[in-house]
Amino acid sequence: MKRNLLPAIGMVVGNGLILTAMATNGSLIRYFDVPALVITLFGSFSALLISFPLNALKKVPALLKMLLMTPDDDRGALIDTITHLAKKSRTEGILAIEEDIQEIDNPVLIYGLEMVVDGTDIDTIDEILNVELEQTEDRHSIGQQVFLKWGEFAPAFGMIGTLIGLIAMLGDLQDPSLIGTGMATALLTTFYGSFMANMVFLPIAKNLEMQTANELKTNEMIIEGVLALQRGDNPRIIEQKLQSFISQKDQKSKKEKTEAVNIAEDII
Repeated sequence: MKRNLLPAIGMVVGNGLILTAMATNGSLIRYFDVPALVITLFGSFSALLISFPLNALKKVPALLKMLLMTPDDDRGALIDTITHLAKKSRTEGILAIEEDIQEIDNPVLIYGLEMVVDGTDIDTIDEILNVELEQTEDRHSIGQQVFLKWGEFAPAFGMIGTLIGLIAMLGDLQDPSLIGTGMATALLTTFYGSFMANMVFLPIAKNLEMQTANELKTNEMIIEGVLALQRGDNPRIIEQKLQSFISQKDQKSKKEKTEAVNIAEDII
């Protein structure tokens, strides 16, 4: 796991810009209203309690932690590992890679390699690993759905709060001078709902979606490598095939690194 400070930086900058714009129009106190905040935040959370089981909502703190801690996902290193195992199995036999499995820290790759060493047929390996891939996607999608729905509920409850404020204001028009103040207070709930949705909940959902997509692509690459290893494909073919899962920039960097290693070996 490695730190990812971009989400925190984005929130600080975004909130700073909004607060600065608010401060230029007067005191920030006028933008703070406890009833409006309660309706928007706790009202939308109450809707979440209706929409999702408790087990899903318990994962929210862990999901928030994922924003600042992203898993190490070095596909280039995984390609090197799979290629090395392919070369070793080709020269020493498939059972020779069993000791190498203990040094790998990727659970999907470990699971696949163990099935290869056990002699599981390729169709069964493909089926099991793809089921595991689908289960991973389903688990991650729950967190995305929680924040997506929260992003939908917050503006809706902001509008509800605004309607409540307008009804209360229009019900008592004896003092026309209070209409402006009442209207401003009523609109605060809409502001809170829009702010929470677009500055907090929806960006978090998008971040989780991108992390899931990245992890799934890595796992797809691992599955392809494991199946190629089971088929006994040429290690060079395996490496070339797996490189399609990384960017052109990473492919160039990996090629330069490999050439440097080859030159060093020739010198030695």
